[in-house]
Amino acid sequence: MSHILIVDDEEKIRAIIRKYAEFDGYTITEAKDGIEAVNLCREHEYDLIILDVMMPELDGFSACREIRRFKDIPVIMLSARGEEYDKIHGFDLGIDDYVVKPFSPRELMMRVKVVISRHTPKESEEIRVKKHDIYEKEGLYVDFTGRLVMVDGKKATMTPKEYDLLFYLLKNKGIALTREKLITEVWGYDYFGDDRTLDTHIKLLRSSLGEYRKFLVTLRGVGYRFEA
Repeated sequence: MSHILIVDDEEKIRAIIRKYAEFDGYTITEAKDGIEAVNLCREHEYDLIILDVMMPELDGFSACREIRRFKDIPVIMLSARGEEYDKIHGFDLGIDDYVVKPFSPRELMMRVKVVISRHTPKESEEIRVKKHDIYEKEGLYVDFTGRLVMVDGKKATMTPKEYDLLFYLLKNKGIALTREKLITEVWGYDYFGDDRTLDTHIKLLRSSLGEYRKFLVTLRGVGYRFEA
């Protein structure tokens, strides 16, 4: 879970934010002023900083400016001052949100969630498309995502149930699967046929796999196992 640094000179404010943040599953570190916050950020990694503006030693704006010199960490500013100038100054420094005191802890947590989500890297659509779930063994190539089976470089022509049966066997490779388990998982709980349907599809599947039918092992009196 994300690690949040809470920076405020008021212990009660830090305590209430910690209470709600930990309830939401976040890891919390506290700092009582801007100098402590800067030093902590030099030594540790944080996913978000909740940073008060009015603090002794080093105010929130100055602390944010200093932290930005060496790390790019999302920041939510807290302030008792809601003037437009302060908000603009904060956003000019690159903060992500500005919350005026007194505030609702639950609303603050919603803002925290949004900011962290915004800064969490997401896979591009191109990367997701390219990340196919692939199984390869000798001359057998199975693309689960693309629903494609290649045998020695040639595309295998298979029925929908052959695909389903092969994919299930592969996903459970090395596991002894009973006939009842295969029928239930591949054909469904409401299937009313008999074992001969399974036998027929196993025979078809072996034919489609060519020499790689050797991977499909019969367990007499039990069922089948994909073993490679």
